[in-house]
Amino acid sequence: MASKNPSPQINLCCLTNYLSKKMEQKDSDLLEKIRQQFDSGPYPRTPLEDSPKQDIVKLYHHNLVTSYYLRNQQFITTEGKTILDAGCGSGYTTLILAEANPGAKIVGIDISQASLNLAQKRLEYHGFDNVEFHLLSLEDLPQLGTKFDYVNSDEVLYLLPDIVAGLKGMKSVLKPEGIIRTNLHNSFQRFEVYRGQSLFKMMGLMDETPGEMELEIVREFFKALKDSVQLKRNIWKPEYENDIQKYMSNYLLQGDKGYTIPELFSALRSANLEFISMVNWRQWDLMNLFQEPENLPTFLALTFPEISLEEKLHIVELIHPVNRLLDFWCGHPQATQPLTPIEEWTITDWQKVKVHLHPQLKTAAMQADLTNCINQLRPFEISKHLPIVPQQSLMDITIAASLFLPLLESPQWMHSLVENWQKLHPVHPLTLEPITYDQAFETIRQVLIERESFGYILLERVL
Repeated sequence: MASKNPSPQINLCCLTNYLSKKMEQKDSDLLEKIRQQFDSGPYPRTPLEDSPKQDIVKLYHHNLVTSYYLRNQQFITTEGKTILDAGCGSGYTTLILAEANPGAKIVGIDISQASLNLAQKRLEYHGFDNVEFHLLSLEDLPQLGTKFDYVNSDEVLYLLPDIVAGLKGMKSVLKPEGIIRTNLHNSFQRFEVYRGQSLFKMMGLMDETPGEMELEIVREFFKALKDSVQLKRNIWKPEYENDIQKYMSNYLLQGDKGYTIPELFSALRSANLEFISMVNWRQWDLMNLFQEPENLPTFLALTFPEISLEEKLHIVELIHPVNRLLDFWCGHPQATQPLTPIEEWTITDWQKVKVHLHPQLKTAAMQADLTNCINQLRPFEISKHLPIVPQQSLMDITIAASLFLPLLESPQWMHSLVENWQKLHPVHPLTLEPITYDQAFETIRQVLIERESFGYILLERVL
């Protein structure tokens, strides 16, 4: 006679299905809350007329040229490229992408129709017509039927219930040599904010879409706290008082989660994606955190040559978590061959080098400033026109003239720059002996190596 009780295996199977459905429903509910929050207050709340044209650093980081060169040591033009802004929100990042990548077709997607409506108005206002928008989630990206050279997803991934699914969604529409730029909130840097969010969840302020009432309760709460209370001291600032975006994107942000470098790399491995670089990579240089990089603590000096890039980045976030975002580039694995460091190039390599000025430096303002410096015989401050390094970068005006004047016009072969230098410096200032081609070649080579390390110059070996 058969037992009336179901087998343990059947019970376990039913329980698994039940829990899976509950999790799917929970994720669906969260995404709906996120959609409602951005429908009620599209992000970012940047005024429609604001332009990013003067924000050179943002343009630099959103320019496909920057990440493509970092990965491939090759220059690429943006004309005719296809770029996806995944989770475009109110369209300000879409506008940055359009400004930074002339001639590219831009596609924006978002789950908030209200945000898309504003994005459409923004791009039209600034005169961009090669842009289209779709109401779509990351997981549904294949429905577009398009492959992209570049996928940008800013301030989106950390809101998703499953970041691996989000990464896989972006990967599914990425061309073989395409690049993804996305970011996660930094657990260590944002720890105090998450404490505040936990408190406001306890108070029931995030049960539904936060609105004016919830925002006013948070305002009142912070104002009531003593200034010496740790939570207020660490995450509240007087200038936040009337800034709705600061409140909504920090204290009352639905779905907000933080991640660490090991969790980032684990997600990339699960999605079968390859890490390229942190977007603001100079701030993640471990050596910059020590007073004397050549005299490291013994343990680190012994282990540094052996530790992986992931471990180096993790050490940085443990001892100096100043970056709110883990902002990074990634792409299909093994899309390019290993690169030879520029310092290891042979003379034969250098003879085949084509030199490019980064597109973000090709501005009328830089041309005018350089011309004034030449006329007045004063040093040229290139860092003023592309402030991506922490220190001021001054150049001897004769070097700047022989290098940047021709590069502002067009890319130059190495031998052309060397010959240009010889024309401006025919003799050595001390010996008055003629400057040989080899001497000029070495001078230009050293200058290019230094400026390339700053990101101003792109050096392309043409084989």
